[in-house]
Amino acid sequence: MLQTPVSFTPLMTAPADAEPLTFVFHRDRLLLREADLSLPDGAFLAGAGIDTSRAHPIGLWNERYYQAVWADDDAVPDPQYSYRGLRSLFNVIDDQMLGLAGRACQIAEWARSHRFCGACATPMALAPGERCFKCPACGMIAYPRISPAMMVLIRKDDSVLLAMHTMSPSKRFSPLAGFLEAGESIEEAVHREVMEEVGLRVHNLRYFTSQPWPFPHSLMIAFTADYLDGEIRVDASEIAEARWFGPDDEWPETPSTVSISALLVNAHRPPGR
Repeated sequence: MLQTPVSFTPLMTAPADAEPLTFVFHRDRLLLREADLSLPDGAFLAGAGIDTSRAHPIGLWNERYYQAVWADDDAVPDPQYSYRGLRSLFNVIDDQMLGLAGRACQIAEWARSHRFCGACATPMALAPGERCFKCPACGMIAYPRISPAMMVLIRKDDSVLLAMHTMSPSKRFSPLAGFLEAGESIEEAVHREVMEEVGLRVHNLRYFTSQPWPFPHSLMIAFTADYLDGEIRVDASEIAEARWFGPDDEWPETPSTVSISALLVNAHRPPGR
């Protein structure tokens, strides 16, 4: 599952005399060497004009220091290197490395998009000892953006409800999901989203697990819930199809184990399905 390695140590300042490994992003795409999908070395970055002076610390993993920086454009002077979307790396590179890249992507995009104050347009300054920008003119502060979203697998007897979301990049059936609204608890969001998307009521919510999801800056919080009442009535603007899957049905394939969605479905998948 996509997550930061257990042995990773986050850092706010670079260690002295460290030779960094650098995640370079252009928006949400990562610069890699095509031959082995490794990060570019310092010599390549200098020759490519990547300004590592504006890099932000990520942390230590496997006794190496990692940092992240953004590129102003996606021009690459060497055909041996290219920018790759993180989704294209699912089940291609090590999950731990992918989890670290996801963290780095969010930090790089936060730094790129908060160079100026959103209230008064003054250049922002880093707050000491924090992952935070602070405006020296008006005092506005900006932490990396994290958008919490709920996910829920609804159970009814020996069946579960899965839906195909209209905006899903994979066009596969998955549990229901949706972002929290301002002033809303995660439990309230589950009840609201289930009613809005499929017209059902649920109860007996149980926490499953959570996962950072850098597309672009989500935190997925997964639950199971039991069906209470109602008939499936989909919101066509969000759900293309929703139905119950039981032991006798052909279940959707799980193309990747990277996502919390796959973990949640597989935990309830009948044997042989």
